[in-house]
Amino acid sequence: MLQSKATAEAMKHYVPQPETISSVVAREEKWQESLTAIGSIVAVQGVTVTPEIAGTVREIAFESGAVVGKGDLLVRLDTSSEEAQLRSLEAQVQWAKVSLDRQSTLRTNQLVSQSDLDSADAAWKQAVANADATRSIIEKKTIRAPFAGRLGIRQINLGQYLDAGKPIVSLQALSPVYADFSMPQQNLGQLKPGMRVRVTTDAYAGREFEGTLLAINPDLDSATRSVGLRATFENSDQALRPGMYAKIEVLLPQERPVLVIPATAVLSQPYGDSVYVIEPKPGQGGAKESLAVRQQFIRTGKARGDLITVETGLKPGERIVSAGVFKLRNGMSVVENNDLVPKSEKAPHPPEA
Repeated sequence: MLQSKATAEAMKHYVPQPETISSVVAREEKWQESLTAIGSIVAVQGVTVTPEIAGTVREIAFESGAVVGKGDLLVRLDTSSEEAQLRSLEAQVQWAKVSLDRQSTLRTNQLVSQSDLDSADAAWKQAVANADATRSIIEKKTIRAPFAGRLGIRQINLGQYLDAGKPIVSLQALSPVYADFSMPQQNLGQLKPGMRVRVTTDAYAGREFEGTLLAINPDLDSATRSVGLRATFENSDQALRPGMYAKIEVLLPQERPVLVIPATAVLSQPYGDSVYVIEPKPGQGGAKESLAVRQQFIRTGKARGDLITVETGLKPGERIVSAGVFKLRNGMSVVENNDLVPKSEKAPHPPEA
C-alpha cells in the first residue's frame, strides 16, 4: 500500500523526456502550372514478326534481344522445291524469249502473221510472270526485319513447321517512343502541340523523361468526354519500353506561387492530413523555455519529388516537424536535431540511381 502511494506521488512529478525531431520551415516557391494524367508508353513502330506463307524453318539468323537494322535477315524457311521450280521457269522464260525474237524477225520479213507474233509475245510474258510468282514465294519465305529496332524473345526452333501467322519474335523500335494518354474536355483549351511533357514511371524512381506533345485527337470520346493525346520522347537510352504504365505531366506556360513542405512532414490519417507545428513552450517554476508541437490539419496539393504543396492550413515561415511525426502527439515537448536530415528536392537524384 505504501509502495503504491509512493509510485503515484512520483508519477505526479514525472516529466517525460522530449522527443528528438528534425524540422523545416514552410516556404513559398513558384511552380510551373501543369496538367496530370495516366498513360502508357507505345512504340513508334512495333510488330510481332510472322510468316506470310507456311514452311519449315531452315535457318534462324538472330538472337533473342538483339538489335537489328531494316532488312536484316531473321528467318529463312525451306525453299528447296520453289528454287527447283524457279530454275525450270527461268528456262521457260529463256525459250519463250528466243521464240519471241524468232517470230519478230520472221514477221519483219512478212513470213508469219501478226497473230503468231502476238502469241509468242504473250507466251514470253506468261513465262516471266510465272517465274516472278515463284521468286515472290521464295522472298516471302525469307523473313527480314521490316524496320530497325530491338528483338524480343525467340518463339521458334530450327526445323519447326510454321503455319502462316505463327509468331516468330517481337520487334520494337524504342527510339523514339510515344506516350498515349487522355484528359477531360475542360482542359482542351489549354493544350496545343509542341508543349513540354514530363513522364515518370515507377520502374525508374526519381527519374523524369522530357518530351513534346505531338498530337491531339480531333474528336472526343463520347462516353468519357475526354480527348486523346500523344507525346513523343527521344528515349536515346531505350529506358522507356512499350506497355509501361506512366505518370504524365503536361507543363503549361504560366507559373504560380505555392507553399511547399517535405512530403515526410505530412501525417496521413483517415480523417485528414496534418503536420506538427513547432512552437515555444514557456518554462514552469523557473525552468527555461522549451519547444512543443501542435497538430495542424492541412489540405495538400500536388507533389513533385520530395516536396508537396499545401493549399490550406499552414502559413509561410511556420516551422514544422519534417521527420519523426509518427511518434508525436499534440502538445508533446521536442528537441530539434537537423544534423543528418537529407535535403528535400523537386527532382531528387539518390546515389543508387
